[in-house]
This record gives sequence, C-alpha cells and structure tokens, in this order.
Amino acid sequence: MPPSIARPATLAVAGLIAILPLSAVSCSAAQKALDCGNTAVRITGDISDVTTAFNNASNDSAAAGQALQKLKNDLDDLGKNSKNTDVAKAITDLNTQVDKVQQAVNNKQAPDLKPLGDAAGNLTQVCTG
Repeated sequence: MPPSIARPATLAVAGLIAILPLSAVSCSAAQKALDCGNTAVRITGDISDVTTAFNNASNDSAAAGQALQKLKNDLDDLGKNSKNTDVAKAITDLNTQVDKVQQAVNNKQAPDLKPLGDAAGNLTQVCTG
C-alpha cells in the first residue's frame, strides 16, 4: 500500500481501537465509537484493496473496478447506518473522493489516490478528535 494511504488507514484503525474504551462515558460517545470502529475496519480493508488493485492494474484491470465498487458499496451502506453526523459527513467526503477516482478511471486517466487517503485520514480525525 502506498505510504500516502497506508498511514491514514493505519492511524484510523489504531485511533479507533484506542477510543473504544473511552466510549463508556456517554451514549453519544459510545455510538460514535461503534460507528467509527465498524467504519474503520471495513474502509481500511477496502482502501487497501483499491490501492493494491490499481498498483496491479496492468495484470488485472477488472480488479481495480471491482475494488472501487466494493469500497463505494461499503461507504453507501455505512453512510446509511451511521447515527453520528460527523462520521456520516466524513463518509460522504470519502465517497466524493471515490467518485473522483471513478471519474478518472472512466476518462482513462491515472487516478490520484492521495485525496482518497486524505479523506480516510479525515475520518480518523473525526473518530479520534
């Protein structure tokens, strides 16, 4: 995984694991921690899959499209189920970046994956801040 995406994704998981014990303070905090934990696990894996697929696109071009669609589907599902508005907004922002990557692919351009990693980092900040 490129460093620009690996670090935010790793930080997301580490930060969310750290925040879970603190969630007992209130119901709102507990719900946010739950949303963040579920989101981090799914999204980290999906972003890793997208990155790997694009790095290996010359070997299997269909894998990149499939990984991108899986990420988009998971984001849509997580966005619908998130009860925390900050988490939902971070998911929406991440979804916007997925759309931009998809547009680049549709235009037969090399996608810039850094904004996707940055959006994952933003989700980390929402969950740990």
